[in-house]
Amino acid sequence: MGTVTLGVSIAVPEPCGSFLQERRASFGDPAAYGIPTHVTLVPPTEAKAGDVPAVEAHLARIAEGGRPFPMRLSGTGTFRPLSPVVYVQVVEGVSSCTWLQKRIRDASGPLTRELQFPYHPHVTVAHGIAEEAMDRAYEELADYEAAWMCGSFALYEQGSDAVWRKIRDFPFGSGGGTPVVPAQGGCTTSAEPSLHT
Repeated sequence: MGTVTLGVSIAVPEPCGSFLQERRASFGDPAAYGIPTHVTLVPPTEAKAGDVPAVEAHLARIAEGGRPFPMRLSGTGTFRPLSPVVYVQVVEGVSSCTWLQKRIRDASGPLTRELQFPYHPHVTVAHGIAEEAMDRAYEELADYEAAWMCGSFALYEQGSDAVWRKIRDFPFGSGGGTPVVPAQGGCTTSAEPSLHT
């Protein structure tokens, strides 16, 4: 039946998501358009294709017991020199993200895995590119601010073309309802999204 590469994350809603994706591309990151702007809950994880329904059921149970929570991004950070990453910092919602990712990776579930580094919620804006471009990302987004109410998370699958595609949203609460975070709109930011960044 084969394997699939799955990931679980919180989407950064529009217009913030597209704005940060455009900025990531402007710094020369070739992965920018293959990765929706997000806060990772579970990093890329190999699973059997036949286990996807069990993964979805596991995530649905966790979402049903969750509640919407405020998320706020502010300024930049970096994992250099340990890892070639520049990111926008999550300054509100950290404890909720940490709780979620622990529940999702719990040993009793189908997405058990060890992390290479301690969990640190963030939004990547540059990864594995030239140091000068990493410095630009760090400096140019240093004043970035965004906030929204997080009402769901989602399961993604990475295709053979390296593009991540959403399989399903998991709204918090009784399940089956409309996510609190809409696909478009719902994000306040101090930076004006630009089509030409």
